[in-house]
Amino acid sequence: MKFVPLTAHELSPSILDLTVSPKTVQLKIRFSVEAMLAELDLSKMSDTGLLENAAKYDELRNLKPDQIKERFYNRWPTFAKYIQLNQSGRAVALNLQKLSVPDVGNIELTRISHLYVEGKIENNEPIVFSWSSSFGPIVVRQLGVENGLTQFLANGDVSDPIFPIGSSGNGKFDTFLDYIVVGFDHIIPKGWDHIIFVLGLFFFSTKLKPLIWQISAFTLAHTVTLALGSFGYIKIVPEIVEPLIALSIIYISIENIFIKKFTSWRPIVIFAFGMLHGLGFASVLGEFGLPTGFFVPALLGFNVGVELGQLSVVLIAFISIGYWLNKKNYYNKSVAHPISAIIGLIGAFWFIERVI
Repeated sequence: MKFVPLTAHELSPSILDLTVSPKTVQLKIRFSVEAMLAELDLSKMSDTGLLENAAKYDELRNLKPDQIKERFYNRWPTFAKYIQLNQSGRAVALNLQKLSVPDVGNIELTRISHLYVEGKIENNEPIVFSWSSSFGPIVVRQLGVENGLTQFLANGDVSDPIFPIGSSGNGKFDTFLDYIVVGFDHIIPKGWDHIIFVLGLFFFSTKLKPLIWQISAFTLAHTVTLALGSFGYIKIVPEIVEPLIALSIIYISIENIFIKKFTSWRPIVIFAFGMLHGLGFASVLGEFGLPTGFFVPALLGFNVGVELGQLSVVLIAFISIGYWLNKKNYYNKSVAHPISAIIGLIGAFWFIERVI
């Protein structure tokens, strides 16, 4: 499965693949080493272009792998203090194995590196992982054991106990709850294309019934393709899906401005667009990975999180704008139509950016 490329400014959560054996624990961390070297504070936001030291981050992304490695190795003693593994209240010393950095490619895309570290453990007691909140969120995935822990850690959170081979401390309900957070996080604050699309649905009409029809069609459609994509029945091609998602935003904005009445075919169109967005969700979920033993609870949790995120967008829009203005005579011409035009321009910009 291919994943959606990450833009240079928007960073997804890092991913930790952790393997516990009787005497050692191995960690493989997928992350942006440039963001760490630039000392970006990813606890504030994931858009690197808006953070302090953004210029330094952009400069680092142009360096060759050997230059990045040299800088990282020199600073490893400092970074090691902020990557913590504990067992029975004792800190596990982490030894740097290697850092893998890809060659400089398209600098408009985030360069993803892999850090390999190892620690010695003394017994079969569970361990817990955490790292500095400034490094941003991270997905923890335990490998080498059936039903191993998979957990999304927000900024500075400590993982649940991670048990050695042969046991697991994470149940189906825990996994379901963890992936609700992952799904919600993908909408708010990271899913701007999905947020903009849902806002486009909101600004079509001041009446509740058309909104319910649209949201229902969108929800059903992306639930279907999210499941099919996650199970591998549909091959996801981001180079096609992502521009089409941008086009869906443009189309909705045009309809908002020029179509005055809710038509019977609009839910059908939105259903088709929802299928595209579902493939986008599946790409993100595929990037995080689903625990083998708890695949269905994780998938359901992610979908619930997405729905809660979308409903939150609608609720915020209603409270801040709809409740106060939707009954005004000037609402459509002075509020809904101008905002829909802005939504369309954003979609056009994204379409050009994703095609080029």
